[in-house]
Formats: sequence, C-alpha cells, structure tokens
Amino acid sequence: MAQALSWERQAQRLVLRGHLDRDSLLPLWQQRQELLEGIEVIDVAALERVDSAGLALLVHLREQGAKAQRAPHFSGISDKLDSLITLYNLQQFIVSADKTA
Repeated sequence: MAQALSWERQAQRLVLRGHLDRDSLLPLWQQRQELLEGIEVIDVAALERVDSAGLALLVHLREQGAKAQRAPHFSGISDKLDSLITLYNLQQFIVSADKTA
C-alpha cells in the first residue's frame, strides 16, 4: 500500500511529505488552486517517492502559479527527483530555489 501524501502550508511555503505518485496525488490535485494561493516555494525535501505522475503534478503546480504571475520555486530536490527531472528534460519547469538563492 502506498504511503499517504500530506502537505502543510508554512507562510509562503508549501511542504509536501510522503509519496507523490499516481495513487496518492488526487487530494492534492483537488485542492491545488487554494493551496497555491500566495505560495512562493514548494518544499519537496520530505517526499520519499515521486513517480512520473507526481512529477507531472509538480510541473502543473508551477505552471498554474505562473499563470497567476507567481511561479513557485522548489526546495529540497533530492538526487532521485533531480534525476527524474533531467530524464524528462524538465529543468526549465522545475526550478530549484536552492540554486537560485
């Protein structure tokens, strides 16, 4: 059974924890608009697993923020997630706050 995905808003930061995969992302997808309001950083350091569906959701969250003139950056990108981002050639969409600081 897949580990649950959880999240927490901390001021202008959205912290994601657990597994972000096709089996766990629906609740986040359903709340994405209200959750992204005012978010500047999406912290993915506590994600233990991300599959291609989860990666697609991260790209969507960034693009949705960009449409609202506030594209969030990502913090805490693991080596595994960075490899997945590179594999799909998404470096221009999944922008690390750690590298821009």
